[in-house]
Amino acid sequence: MPCTTRRRFLTGALGLSASPGFACAQHRAGFGDERHRVLVSTDIGGSDPDDFQSMVHFLVYSDLFDVEGLVSSPWGAGRKRHILEVIDRYEADYPNLRTWSERYPAPDDLQSITKQGETGFAVGAGYNRPTEGSNWIVECARRDDLCPLYVLVWGTIEDVAQALHDDPPIKEKLRVYFIAGPNKKWSPAAYNHIEQNHPDLWIIENNSTYRGWFEGRDQSGDLGNRSFVDTHIRGHGALGGYFTEHLGGVIKMGDTPSVTYMMGSPENPALPSWGGRFVRAWERPKRVFDRLTAFDDELETFGLLELVLPGPEGAEASLVVDGQEFPAASEGASGYRFRFVPKETKRWSYRTKSIAAELDGLAGAFSSVDPLPDAASRPSARHPHWWTDDPDRAFAEGPISARSP
Repeated sequence: MPCTTRRRFLTGALGLSASPGFACAQHRAGFGDERHRVLVSTDIGGSDPDDFQSMVHFLVYSDLFDVEGLVSSPWGAGRKRHILEVIDRYEADYPNLRTWSERYPAPDDLQSITKQGETGFAVGAGYNRPTEGSNWIVECARRDDLCPLYVLVWGTIEDVAQALHDDPPIKEKLRVYFIAGPNKKWSPAAYNHIEQNHPDLWIIENNSTYRGWFEGRDQSGDLGNRSFVDTHIRGHGALGGYFTEHLGGVIKMGDTPSVTYMMGSPENPALPSWGGRFVRAWERPKRVFDRLTAFDDELETFGLLELVLPGPEGAEASLVVDGQEFPAASEGASGYRFRFVPKETKRWSYRTKSIAAELDGLAGAFSSVDPLPDAASRPSARHPHWWTDDPDRAFAEGPISARSP
């Protein structure tokens, strides 16, 4: 995390406020007279506790945005109540925060725009049914407002896919920043629905750049992932105390790049920012097989693997990879569609699991490979507003090809 961002975290946690101006198609009452509309979709309370840290950070900066929604879109045990739990801490700090900025939203206002989204996976078509969360995305996007609605997706992208399915024209108002790497793995069908049916959506698909937030760079002195917390966050208000309760008091905040991205010029993803610098996406990698695969079958890392295998109708089935299960979609007489998204470059082995003997215990493998270094020189005409990580290895940190913000 750049030190300027970390020090701004401190001032915000103490209730101080300083920020650059914001650009928008319409002047809005607020800091610098220009603000952005923001809705957060989070899997807080689910498998990764870093969302608690990112939500604390977001609320510390909430005076800088028009916060229009907080949606629980989990994979795992996360629910709306976990968002409200953080708002409770915010409420305790609110009197102090208000002494530094009158633009902090009232706790009861934040509570009123906190919604429950999809709690399962959209396994088949990529959408299930409208939820309170997906309906809220539609409602916010439909508002008579010239400014776009930035949707920051920290968890599964099911609610965005559902909203686009229910009301496709809202895509003209949406700007989506998707922390995709680990979450796309759990939302392959929803992601596929968006990519196939809404390729003209404005979206940043951040597969690895987010890792630069907590990996690499200068970790000396008080800039370390633990030392910064001990020096500047621990003991600072209810939010600071709550932050240190998670992940052993070590910074991860893997979703926070989507927030800091909004502090620059979010209308242009090609510009450097605290949330990353992105390039126009090339054709989205995807391979479909009607057979079991082997190591010599290659797929670009973060691409979508689909296996369409025959099997009896009415059975449940899943793909087991590295001890994790990914449910398959039954397609009637056509068999079953298994989907998987590799989030690192390596050789993968898998097996199928099912109560149907014909589908149980089938084994296969494949290899995921880095994108070609010149991939960004071939932007997809089909995806005119789709952005992703720069594949140039010069910007990578570590074996997972993490790009620095």
